[in-house]
Amino acid sequence: QVQLVESGGGLVQPGGSLRLSCAASGGTFTTYPMAWFRQAPGKEREFVANINWSGGRTSYADSVKGRFTIARDNAKSTLYLKINSLKPEDTADYYCAAKTGAYVITGAVYNYWGQGTRVTVSS
Repeated sequence: QVQLVESGGGLVQPGGSLRLSCAASGGTFTTYPMAWFRQAPGKEREFVANINWSGGRTSYADSVKGRFTIARDNAKSTLYLKINSLKPEDTADYYCAAKTGAYVITGAVYNYWGQGTRVTVSS
């Protein structure tokens, strides 16, 4: 069983930056494709970005391309999401997720989820 714990959220002004982290334990981190999702208040959860086991392949939602960067450190069993040029519409709970099996660019079903970290963008 994989446990995922997100951190790094907080209150930030528009235009600011954050780096979210997701620490994994209880599984073989290096075998799991990973992803970030987010859920804004009153909205459904949406895909943000994903990454394959090695970090060599990534994909992003159109809404975050050029501002968000997903990365992983397999030696530390940690997934990251660097967010630049934050906008009020980026306000959401951010969740990391892991899946077994092969990396899938879109539409994958993720087996393991963290509890989320809240990002609030406001002046």
